[in-house]
Order: sequence, then C-alpha cells, then structure tokens
Amino acid sequence: MVEIISFHEIDAKYLVERIKAGDIFIYPTDTVYDLGCNALKSGSVSEIKDIMGRDRDKPLSVIAPSKKWIYDHFEISKKSYVQTLPGPFTFIFNMKKRAVARNVNPTLDTLGVRIPYHAFSRLVQRAGVPFITTSVNFSGKSPVREVSKISRNILKKVDFVIDDGFLHNQPSTIIDLTEEMPKIVIR
Repeated sequence: MVEIISFHEIDAKYLVERIKAGDIFIYPTDTVYDLGCNALKSGSVSEIKDIMGRDRDKPLSVIAPSKKWIYDHFEISKKSYVQTLPGPFTFIFNMKKRAVARNVNPTLDTLGVRIPYHAFSRLVQRAGVPFITTSVNFSGKSPVREVSKISRNILKKVDFVIDDGFLHNQPSTIIDLTEEMPKIVIR
C-alpha cells in the first residue's frame, strides 16, 4: 500500500533524500496534483512514462529548483516571463546545456519549466534538483484535485503521496518561448 503523507506533517530532510534517490511520488502544486521524480534519474523518468502510458519520445516538463537554475540552463530572451514565477505557468525554453536526463525530452533541445506557487516548491529548492512534473491523470481524463480521486492503477506504482487536501485550480498554462513571438500551447 502506498504511503500517504499529509503535507503539513512532512519531514523535509527525509523526503529530499528519498526524492534524490529516485523515488516516484505524487505531490500538490498551485494547480493540480502531479506525478514526479528526480529529473536527473533516467530510470525513474522511464517509470513515470510507463505509469502514465506515455510515448517514450514525448517530452515531460520539470519544476526548477530556482530561477538561477533556469537562467543557467536555458536561453532566456524574455526575462519578464521568468520573473512571473512562481506561478501557474509552464514556459518552454531552448536549452543552453543538458539540464535533465536525456529521456525527459529525448528528441528535443527544448524543455517545459515551471516553479509552482505552492510551499512544495521549497522542497524542490532544498533538493537542488529539477523534478518531473506531469498531471497525475491519464490522457483525456480530468485533472486530479484531491488524492481520493487518483487512479488505483497509478497509486499502486508510486512510492508515496503528499496530500494537501483539495486543490482549486486548473492545470498550468503552457507558453512556448522558443521563438520570437510567445505562443500559448493548446493541450
């Protein structure tokens, strides 16, 4: 049975160790519940793609540990977008250098990056590594806003769940910043 941890009772040091080691977990954001892992661990990334039934070549997005990490790893022509973080946005940037495991975005030199406006982001910052962020719902299904609505098929394949109660928002808005003109990506 999966371990469910109340957000208000987490042991940050313990969770950071588990996450750095490659655990697969479900966590709250400022939008909906997401499925994640350390984005530097290719085995864990593969597990997430298997759990969600995703095509191996389809890219995933990450939560950045800091704005500095974003500036260090990506070409940023419109700094005003980065300054809106944390927030309910995922920005697609061109990479300057490889910042995650190859299988996160195997056929692209771009990556979706966000920093949620949620206290969980402090855990990402403390870990100092990017986390995979993908909605915990199967394609075509509604986003998950409470732990009790997560598919049992997903729950039995994760190491732990961080429960922060009901989340009230929609999935993040994806904005492609790889071209001269920013554009909103339709899901």
